[in-house]
Amino acid sequence: MAARSAPSCHLRLEWVYGYRGHQCRNNLYYTAAKEIVYFVAGVGVVYSPREHRQKFYRGHSDDIISLALHPERVLVATGQVGKEPYICVWDSYTVQTISILKDVHTHGVACLAFDLDGQRLVSVGLDSKNAVCVWDWKRGKMLSMAPGHTDRAGIFSMNACEEGFATGGRDGCIRLWDLTFKPITFWSLCGNALTPKRGVFGKTGDLQTILCLACARDELTYSGALNGDIYVWKGINLIRTIQGAHTVSLSVRSVCWRGDHILVGTQDSEIFEIVVQERNKPFLIMQGHCEGELWALAIHPTKPLAVTGSDDRSVRIWSLVDHALIARCNMEEPIRCAAVNADGVHLALGMKDGSFTVLRVRYGGKEVTSTEEIKGVHWASWTCVSGLEVNGIWPKYSDINDINSVDGNYIGQVLVTADDYGIVKLFRYPCLRKGAKFRKYIGHSAHVTNVRWSHDYQWVISIGGADHSVFQWKFIPERKLKDALHIAPQESLADSNSDESDSDLSDVPELDSEIEQETQLTYRRQVYKEDLPQLKEQCKEKQKSATSKRRERLPGNSIRLHFVHGYRGYDCRSNLFYTQIGEIVYHVAAVGVIYNRQQNTQRFYLGHDDDILCLAIHPLKDYVATGQVGRDPSIHIWDTETIKPLSILKGCHQYGVCAVDFSADGKRLASVGIDDSHTIVLWDWKKGEKLSIARGSKDKIFVVKMNPYVPDKLITAGIKHMKFWRRAGGGLIGRKGYVGTLGKNDTMMCAVYGWTEEMAFSGTSTGDVCIWRDVFLVKTVKAHDGPVFSMHALEKGFVTGGKDGVVALWDDSFERCLKTYAIKRAALAPGSKGLLLEDNPSIRAISLGHGHILVGTKNGEILEVDKSGPITLLVQGHMEGEVWGLATHPYLPICATVSDDKTLRIWDLSPSHCMLAVRKLKKGGRCCCFSPDGKALAVGLNDGSFLMANADTLEDLVSFHHRKDIISDIRFSPGSGKYLAVASHDSFIDIYNVMSSKRVGVCKGATSYITHIDWDIREKIAWASWTSVLGLCCEGIWPVIGEVTDVTASCLTSDKMVLATGDDLGFVKLFRYPTKVCYDSDVTRENEISYTIRALSTNIRPMFGIKPHLQQKEPSIDERQGVVRGSRPPVSRAPPQPEKLQTNNVGKKKRPIEDLVLELVFGYRGRDCRNNVHYLNDGDDIIYHTASIGILHNVATGSQSFYQEHNDDILCLTVNQHPKFINIVATGQYDDEKIISGLQDNSIEIWDKTSLECFKVLTGPTGSVLCLQYDECVIVTGSSDSTVRVWDVNMGGVLNTLIHHNEAALHLRFRGELMVTCSEDCSIAVWDMASATDITLHWVLVGHCAAVNVVDFDSKYCPSLVTGPSQSVARVPVNLFAVSMDTTTAPSIHIWDAVNKQTLSILRCYHSKGVCSVSFSATGKLLLSVGLDPEHTITIWRWQEGAKIASRAGHNQRIFVAEFRPDSDTQFVSVGVKHVKFWTLVGRALLSKKGLLSTLQDARMQTMLAVAFGANNLTFTGTISGDVCVWKDHILCRIVARAHNGPVFAMYTTLRDGLIVTGGKERPSKEGGAVKLWDQELRRCRAFRLETGQVTDCVRSVCRGKGKILVGTRNAEIIEVGEKNAACNILVNGHVDGPIWGLATHPSRDFFLSAAEDGTVRLWDIADKKMLNKVNLGHAARTVCYSPEGDMVAIGMTNGEFIILLVSSLKIWGKKRDRRCAIHDIRFSPDSRYLAVGSSENSVDFYDLTLGPTLNRISYCKDIPSFVIQMDFSADSRHLQVSSGCYKRHVYEVPSGKHLMDHAAIDRITWATWTSILGEEVMGIWSRHAEKADVNCACVSHSGISLVTGDDFGMVKLFDFPCPEKFAKHKRFLGHSPHVTNIRFTSGDRHVISAGGDDCSLFVWKCVHMPH
Repeated sequence: MAARSAPSCHLRLEWVYGYRGHQCRNNLYYTAAKEIVYFVAGVGVVYSPREHRQKFYRGHSDDIISLALHPERVLVATGQVGKEPYICVWDSYTVQTISILKDVHTHGVACLAFDLDGQRLVSVGLDSKNAVCVWDWKRGKMLSMAPGHTDRAGIFSMNACEEGFATGGRDGCIRLWDLTFKPITFWSLCGNALTPKRGVFGKTGDLQTILCLACARDELTYSGALNGDIYVWKGINLIRTIQGAHTVSLSVRSVCWRGDHILVGTQDSEIFEIVVQERNKPFLIMQGHCEGELWALAIHPTKPLAVTGSDDRSVRIWSLVDHALIARCNMEEPIRCAAVNADGVHLALGMKDGSFTVLRVRYGGKEVTSTEEIKGVHWASWTCVSGLEVNGIWPKYSDINDINSVDGNYIGQVLVTADDYGIVKLFRYPCLRKGAKFRKYIGHSAHVTNVRWSHDYQWVISIGGADHSVFQWKFIPERKLKDALHIAPQESLADSNSDESDSDLSDVPELDSEIEQETQLTYRRQVYKEDLPQLKEQCKEKQKSATSKRRERLPGNSIRLHFVHGYRGYDCRSNLFYTQIGEIVYHVAAVGVIYNRQQNTQRFYLGHDDDILCLAIHPLKDYVATGQVGRDPSIHIWDTETIKPLSILKGCHQYGVCAVDFSADGKRLASVGIDDSHTIVLWDWKKGEKLSIARGSKDKIFVVKMNPYVPDKLITAGIKHMKFWRRAGGGLIGRKGYVGTLGKNDTMMCAVYGWTEEMAFSGTSTGDVCIWRDVFLVKTVKAHDGPVFSMHALEKGFVTGGKDGVVALWDDSFERCLKTYAIKRAALAPGSKGLLLEDNPSIRAISLGHGHILVGTKNGEILEVDKSGPITLLVQGHMEGEVWGLATHPYLPICATVSDDKTLRIWDLSPSHCMLAVRKLKKGGRCCCFSPDGKALAVGLNDGSFLMANADTLEDLVSFHHRKDIISDIRFSPGSGKYLAVASHDSFIDIYNVMSSKRVGVCKGATSYITHIDWDIREKIAWASWTSVLGLCCEGIWPVIGEVTDVTASCLTSDKMVLATGDDLGFVKLFRYPTKVCYDSDVTRENEISYTIRALSTNIRPMFGIKPHLQQKEPSIDERQGVVRGSRPPVSRAPPQPEKLQTNNVGKKKRPIEDLVLELVFGYRGRDCRNNVHYLNDGDDIIYHTASIGILHNVATGSQSFYQEHNDDILCLTVNQHPKFINIVATGQYDDEKIISGLQDNSIEIWDKTSLECFKVLTGPTGSVLCLQYDECVIVTGSSDSTVRVWDVNMGGVLNTLIHHNEAALHLRFRGELMVTCSEDCSIAVWDMASATDITLHWVLVGHCAAVNVVDFDSKYCPSLVTGPSQSVARVPVNLFAVSMDTTTAPSIHIWDAVNKQTLSILRCYHSKGVCSVSFSATGKLLLSVGLDPEHTITIWRWQEGAKIASRAGHNQRIFVAEFRPDSDTQFVSVGVKHVKFWTLVGRALLSKKGLLSTLQDARMQTMLAVAFGANNLTFTGTISGDVCVWKDHILCRIVARAHNGPVFAMYTTLRDGLIVTGGKERPSKEGGAVKLWDQELRRCRAFRLETGQVTDCVRSVCRGKGKILVGTRNAEIIEVGEKNAACNILVNGHVDGPIWGLATHPSRDFFLSAAEDGTVRLWDIADKKMLNKVNLGHAARTVCYSPEGDMVAIGMTNGEFIILLVSSLKIWGKKRDRRCAIHDIRFSPDSRYLAVGSSENSVDFYDLTLGPTLNRISYCKDIPSFVIQMDFSADSRHLQVSSGCYKRHVYEVPSGKHLMDHAAIDRITWATWTSILGEEVMGIWSRHAEKADVNCACVSHSGISLVTGDDFGMVKLFDFPCPEKFAKHKRFLGHSPHVTNIRFTSGDRHVISAGGDDCSLFVWKCVHMPH
């Protein structure tokens, strides 16, 4: 019997011997039914000890390695390994899938755990970072994800119970602990951010590998360690260690405590049950082979016994009846094969080492080689994988050798096989032809090593190699199978009816020609429209070369789509419906069409950008879903009445969407893609959320239909495919339709559901209708001659249509055909809008409604069939094939078209919109043309011939065939039309005399084929027409991306003013004629800020030398004197060592400072931010930001409170205006969490941004590391040694070394599976990066003639940058380093309560670099964010859930502001450099429209800086020129010229009255000011002047409260302006530009001075919280110092000058300039006699103040090796210590300037102050990894026992003083941006003042002293 069909018998899994104990933990539980659940191989097992019965869950496709039990103990979650691993949640009663969680983890799911109420599931992945995910498992949705451990994650194997917990260890003992539990974790979930806290071991325990965890009440956690100890934790702190809880012996991997029973799983694959009262008598429940390959299998010849042998060196005998192990014997070697002799007495074993057991059986005989003899042999058994009888087990077209075992069943005539893919297959026996059909069964993981029938053929035994399990399958013969249609659902999951068979099957007919043609269609494009923005960006260099040219204005005319002739039926189906009001909706090209059949008019949905392939209508008939072609294809749901999109779904399909369908309730949508797997997706379309996803089939799917009764069920139909699906969480469970003997596995073309949820009907390619109940075929009915393409379900029946052109009406059971309608020309009604091309056209779509049947045909026709018989043709178009030929009549409203479908058609362009005539041609045509009098029509054909026909009758007049290739264009001469020009792809133009019908000339010389021709007008050089796409007159029609798209056609208007074009991407464009090449010229960006994250900052000073902590330690006094410490007598007569520091003003008792608390901040970030100052609490408070803190400032008292959870600079701030969310603030920052630096010392350092410490150093390159990039798994580096190395980012080892380049590797980029490197050898290498270890060279790009410095790539192009011979190369200084930013850990947005500073949500963004703008929606539930990445990505968040709703690239130029409309949750506007965009949120997609300038005279697109909103959909945008643009919708309707004299930086819409506030840059005057208040339409305004004293006011933020306007300026001022009296009140001051270098505190009062590079010195009062005074110096100030009495102030400036002011009058007492470079420090001596001035000229000058204000220099310090950093006088004013830029401290005598070298003398000096960062006394302030940044400043408290420092990382640190030991303990305080430049204690050590570098802010920290 030929094996052309699968066997009718069946296997059912009956028993699995084994349990996976190795490499797994905590995988053994009691269920609520007192059953035991565990797993082995890829099978979840539910075992009933009472009934000794197993149930199986087989929803996994690979090894299960983790398991968790729901708190209710019914549901089970299991996770598997694999390339795309997933988690299944299933019911232990029914063994049915409840939910599938997928698309997050890679490699595998290592751990699972439910929360206490069972609503959430936590999983840990096997990826390199062991990602931790939190799931809403019922919805299949991931709530949050974060990287876990860098090493293998700990797996939970302590099991909590009601009374306590049980632990299992390597000692083999189970121990009970009397404790109680409540689950808790060290992870906290806030928004979408999952934040971990590391456990603190302290001194209680040592860092150990943690193997298991359990949790208890009161924040107690228990963990089991590798050494057998148990650690007890309180919160994150270790409080107790239980030592020696277990010793090492038998390894227990899982324990479960339930009542008085304990389940134990061991590493040796054994399951024990222990009763607590009889703990010494464990009962063995289950056992299997241990770790090692399982190969040997033998069956007893007479008894139901099976023998297995394994690499674990054990032989085991299993009873197939009792399902138990009856004997076991351990051998000395691994066992690989076994056999039992005929009487079953002896057993032979073959060992891995080549030996076998004692019994040796010898056979004698000769080899049989004759084919005839072999054929005549009757074999007692068949276990050979090769031979004629088993040829069919091998694939037809494959040479693979992956079948490990075969066994034949002669009685049942079936054959069972085992292969390397974990599959057991059942074939017919014999199966002679390759590629036989089979049934397949899954359960094993990896390879199945052996398979055997039992002696009586009742069972099949299979064994797994790597899973060490033994499966026992029950054989169900064909006769029993016919009676048992109740196959268990979990079995049908694994039972496949020949999915992979490729034999020529006799029971599957040949495909119909139409179907075969359709299956061969491809919708893949080389270039998609969605690629255009990226392609344009890549071609910007071409634009830059012509930026000086003036921009050509748009044409004043426009066109609007009026009517479309056509309907897509040749490759689509069921895409034609009646709407609610009786209009007809369908699609053609990229247009959704709504056709009014009464008025013969059309309306259009134009939201798609490529071909629409499918259409479905909502159950209410008012919404439509359409799916299109695309690289990332989209599905649009749109309203048929308003023709506006409601939702856009994308991100899950590839290449296109071929089928869609709504659920019965209209809430869900199912879609099918045209990717290789035909992915099926279930959507919540209103939210735009993907609910579930699954792979459909490798063959094409035509139809998807959702169950009208159960929204979680659906069916798909396609090529040899009928599948029934059920939703399970984030996945779909599919079951193939069971045909049985009632039918054949046919191709299904259409499908619908019937009158119950179990009934389904499908139409086949053979003309049958299949009737299904559940998944079983129950009946077939012959319905049509040829394929049944369409089927529609009615309330009491069905209507079908097929290739035979017949519409058939059926009763509700398909037992009787009620009526048929044949589509024929004779049946057309008189009112038809055209002509039927042929009788009985193939029907592709049918729909009923409004008393008619709507029919769509393959020929592009839409017909309406009246139930009484008449047929009306409504719409028609060309059939399949491209339409190229188009000609318009010279004076009538008609046109002609010719197409590849071999038809010539005449169309009426008048209101009738019908086809007037049609003629079939022998070949397809490419061109046509009317004669000038309109009587003749010339047509060029694809075979090189052409014809002239009568334009009225389309009858031939004459024809010629002179060319062999396509006729590409054809033209009559103007005037009388005497001549006809015919152009061909043969590169010739033939001229014919129309009158004589002869060829009279040939135009030769073209170098390529001809595309367009035009005649000139006689006697002058002017063209009668213009259809060419080439020439000087139309060069501007070609886009910048002309390399990837062609302009295919053009046509000029009769007045020669406007040129229309068409191109390959489907665009129709209008240009002014002639069209020259013109490009836009961009203005210089208004704001080019380079943001630097804190941890990437480098030295603010250009220092050199060896850092202090790396220098050789100088000998101490004792060491210099030869004294051994401890040898000095306890009493010494020597005088005691003096204090290092003079102590003053601190009281009698010294109290160390234990903490610093931020109390006050002077500063506001206005220089590069906008809209970041707001009123709160009805105007009582204001909210703003500076550095990395949010500040709540009380207007009345000036007191401040702070939000300090950001870890880098805040760049934007907004306040939620909705009354439900009062005082809710959102702030976005610049961020990165990991920094990797490559150094020129050949090493790589990995830095933790949170701790700002280098935690790993990688070495290996033999040259400098010049470039690097990294992701969460690997680091890739390029080195000067020409190698490219791949590193493990977690372990630090080298995974791969790529040797190709001959010179230094200068740059690299990797993305996905591709990497590009470039080098000094002028080449670019492209690598295939399958994995970190599998990288192969793909291409080498050669073309540059110099070193290639920069390279990048996308899916199509690889741009590179080269430095030519005439250019210079910027070299990296030795002390700098290359840095790569981790794109996987991007910036964060914090949403917080401004009153209590509680964080409500943290959004980990997908923006890179930073977040520059945020805005809340009208309801306050959504948040909009804009990134600083190159694409300026815009993202919409549901911030309370931390869920990203939609994201899209905003613009390739900088976006400054994006804001929601105050009345909308879906509409917002973004403005930026040379653009404004109007956005709409549609579902989970963002649609944008560019602002149109309309026809306003002299309107031009400017850089837009601000946005505000008005009523009636008005939008106002402020421009860089000072104008305000007024937009209606997205069209510019008015310009308010010169609203400000300079740029309009800020605008604010007042919600209560609609008034608008604007702020700009302009000079104060009597008539105007920088702030203006406008009416609702921006027609009248009132100006306010800011009384700041500045020459020019620059406003960056405005906000309006009750009668007041809040203004933030670029000068770091926040001002409150009264609307009535225009009075100004300055609330906040700060320095304008930084860094702030100078800082000095008053010797006795709470005042301090600051000096900055903005040229000002400012006096601040801490008690009154305000700035007292400001002095403008005219030059940047660098340092400032009070005199000891506080009556004078010395100021040093960057130009080398210094000034002394009298504090009382701020008058200059004296000034001097003896140096030309910056003064770095200036100091008064304690006795007020001397002034020391240190500069960058490596000098310190001394001035005697007693000589008066002439300030003559009396001396200076010599031999300072570098510039001066800090200086300090001794208490007696006789010495000065100087810190220099080479990390050396020097001491000089005052005033002589003599260098003091005596270390003993230096040690005896008592200093008046200590601000030095150098010296043995402060060695401990230098961190362990301070190579990249410096400690900039330090200050010792007046008590002399505390020390504060500021560094380049922006941190303030608190130390004890002195701190001579390296890496001293300290506390650190964040808040500043990079570089804290100076720091000082105030009088009495009450406060610490720190000055910021880049943030231009001053922080006042309150000192918290230790109690007495």
